[in-house]
Amino acid sequence: MQKTVTSGCHRKNRTESESYDGVQTFIGIIGENLVEVQPCTTNLLELILCPDNLNRAYRHVVGNKGAGGVDKMGTSELLPYLNLHKDELLAKLMSGKYRPGSIRRVAISKDNGKMRNLGIPTVVDRLVQQAISQILTPIYESQFSDNSFGFRPKRSAHDALKRVQEYADNGYRYCVDLDLERFFDIVNHSKLIEVISRTIKDGRVVSLIHRYLNAGVMIGHKYEATEEGVPQGGPLSPLLSNILLNELDKELDSRGHPFVRYADDCLVMVRSRRATERVRDSVATFLEKKLFLRVNMDKTVIGALQGKKFLGYSFY
Repeated sequence: MQKTVTSGCHRKNRTESESYDGVQTFIGIIGENLVEVQPCTTNLLELILCPDNLNRAYRHVVGNKGAGGVDKMGTSELLPYLNLHKDELLAKLMSGKYRPGSIRRVAISKDNGKMRNLGIPTVVDRLVQQAISQILTPIYESQFSDNSFGFRPKRSAHDALKRVQEYADNGYRYCVDLDLERFFDIVNHSKLIEVISRTIKDGRVVSLIHRYLNAGVMIGHKYEATEEGVPQGGPLSPLLSNILLNELDKELDSRGHPFVRYADDCLVMVRSRRATERVRDSVATFLEKKLFLRVNMDKTVIGALQGKKFLGYSFY
């Protein structure tokens, strides 16, 4: 049995999508009771492609509207396309022969005046990515840290700020504000697939995700291969970023460091100014050696939490 849980919590886009609503959970029967259960991770492709899940994904993609991808197909054209090509699309997905379209890259202005690259998949690929995300999200939710707030159901940036204040009230008045340099552009595909494969045992799904990572981008009329990075703009990207950065969360937990993370914004809390430099250096080493990410040491700020700006708000 399946049900849909809608968070009703709309968050401002800081890294990926406008909102993250609608999470599928799975209900089983034990005795005479309905209980939430985890789906078998070896038959996930069938769950992803089941009519109910695809219908919800369709409604989500059409409801979000958005620009067309490299094929210029708009969301209003998706239903006529599926009426004609649904069986062919499903057959290719089931057989492993489906090849995602390239991603259309566009640049948008950030709050600081700089530009951010967004990747716009075709509407068909957005449908498939959304269907994947709806099935994988409840699987990973049970693994994610309680101190992770970005792009998760029933969690918001304001919840993250409250958690920081709670740590401050408990004596953690200093922090390390990690700056991950071009995080979404340099995610190591092999490392991400390795982490995903620890949980997802359906190789067909892992392979499909890998093909999305390697789909390439179109910049104007020029094609570029994507040998690294997770393109910002697709329905699957927020979940993939949390899956990888959950490795950071687990490392911080194992070291006993309180922290608050919202997507790639991470604040590590400490009790003394002297500890900030040591924590900064050790965490940076872990990120670079184990996750193959880069820390911008010039922009990674250490010091007192008072006056620190995090997620657009300052602490006093």
